[in-house]
Amino acid sequence: MLLKLRFNKQEASLVPVRKMRTSILWWLSPLIVLGLLSAYKEIESIRVEPQAIFVLGGHENRERMAAKLAAQYPQLPVWVSSGSPEGYVKRIFAKAGVKGDRLHLNYQAKDTVTNFTTLVNVLKNQDIKSVYLITSDNHMTRARLVGEIIFGSQGIILKPLPVASHLPAETPEKSLRDVARALLWLTTGRTGETLLHISKH
Repeated sequence: MLLKLRFNKQEASLVPVRKMRTSILWWLSPLIVLGLLSAYKEIESIRVEPQAIFVLGGHENRERMAAKLAAQYPQLPVWVSSGSPEGYVKRIFAKAGVKGDRLHLNYQAKDTVTNFTTLVNVLKNQDIKSVYLITSDNHMTRARLVGEIIFGSQGIILKPLPVASHLPAETPEKSLRDVARALLWLTTGRTGETLLHISKH
């Protein structure tokens, strides 16, 4: 009888522990899923052979790196989203020996999110399934998160190629804001530019 009582007490004391473990696992499961998804995307980006070069405007060093890459891979078209002035960009690529018909300049984007939203359908219509993503190293995390949502929604895989900038890393808040905007675009077709104005106040 005493043994039975002790056993029951032990069982009762284990119930809160089991509940706590279950609760922890429940809260950790989204992180585990995100971790596995991130690992899968990383493997995917290593294995993929990009079909185009995609450059985010903002600094001429990005365009210079893209021009060198384009010279190494003469079969790849290049898209530059809201980069340097047209004449200047064309000179950079011409100096690297990249012909004009491979170079596509687009000046519709106003920020990182619209870099992707303004060209995702263009690339999809060209049946492009993978791209080299070129931007500064301090901007790559945010760009990749946004790109994985917007380009990823259309089956376009990113292979990131960061350009050294020697600038401090961006704040997590910028990434969170733009991820929210990318998800908004995914669900409503709107880019949520008003979030930019809110975050500046």
